[in-house]
Amino acid sequence: MYWLELAGETDAFAAYEAGAAAAGVELIAPGIASAGSIRGADDSGVGRLAYTRAAHEAIARTDDDVASAVAALRAAPIDRTGTVAVRARNVRNTADVSTNEAERALGSVLVDRGFSVDLDDPDHVLRALLAEGRRAEHDAVDGADGESTAVCTLGWVASEAARDFAPNPTDRPFFQPGSMAPADARAYVNLAGAAPGGTVLDPMCGTGGLPLEAGLVDGDVIACDAQAKMVRGTRENLREYVPASGPTWHVARGDATDLPLADDAVDGVVFDAPYGRQSKIARHELSDLVGGALAEAARVAPRAVMIADRDWRPAARAAGWTVDAAFERRVHRSLTRHVLVLERERPGSDADLGT
Repeated sequence: MYWLELAGETDAFAAYEAGAAAAGVELIAPGIASAGSIRGADDSGVGRLAYTRAAHEAIARTDDDVASAVAALRAAPIDRTGTVAVRARNVRNTADVSTNEAERALGSVLVDRGFSVDLDDPDHVLRALLAEGRRAEHDAVDGADGESTAVCTLGWVASEAARDFAPNPTDRPFFQPGSMAPADARAYVNLAGAAPGGTVLDPMCGTGGLPLEAGLVDGDVIACDAQAKMVRGTRENLREYVPASGPTWHVARGDATDLPLADDAVDGVVFDAPYGRQSKIARHELSDLVGGALAEAARVAPRAVMIADRDWRPAARAAGWTVDAAFERRVHRSLTRHVLVLERERPGSDADLGT
């Protein structure tokens, strides 16, 4: 088992994204989730996540006070030797505890058990996470039930997120206003299945923020856009940041409602739909564009992630999708992004989230 140290302020979304790299994810406290296993060699799947800081190989879980943590560590079986450092974190300052006191007390236990302390380059790092408060609520996330909890988790740091995002949009060779933050783009492509050996499609690529993050996690990418300048700009950004020796990518001008791809050609689709302030896009009305793009996505992939400024669940269902999860993510006062994670409807399936 692992403890996942979540990032950001939206725990339900962070825990759901963690499912792209871990199995059996469950939210257990503010900023903390558990997982039954981590995908990837040497737990490497965590490295590509946007909203998980690290995964810790579980030692114990107890109340969020130093005495309970010390007792749990003393009783835990430990089969490691060498040097150690202890790092404690009061998650969002929710617990009434001193992290310095926790580090000293837990370090003393480890010294008594034969470890030497090395704060600069230890063989092992013991991570203590202390949190108190209500868990987030979300129907699509195990443990996200809104209940109060007070927890300390103890674990050996096993894997840390690389957080190797593309530069901020304004620092890229090609930029247009309204571009998505790199961490958000990374999370969305993870949910769509971007990973080594997988191929994702962005049929409305814009400046290429989503394809960039897919390429940076070594996923193969197909992208298209109706505007020639966006195609040129996306190519420029991909050339700049995705290594030539890395995954393959292809960018072409095209219509998201009429893709030149065979059925089931890709593993996942991810796209940021035009926002409502634009009444027409190229030759399509917005509703026709979105409906057509969703239908084409269902033809070429079994999974899709759609980002928009409104809830398009009715259009997604009409196009043959079931909604695995839906999130609202506030960007600023005048924009909240609606994120739909879609699975292609299977015959006889009536599973869907929300109305």
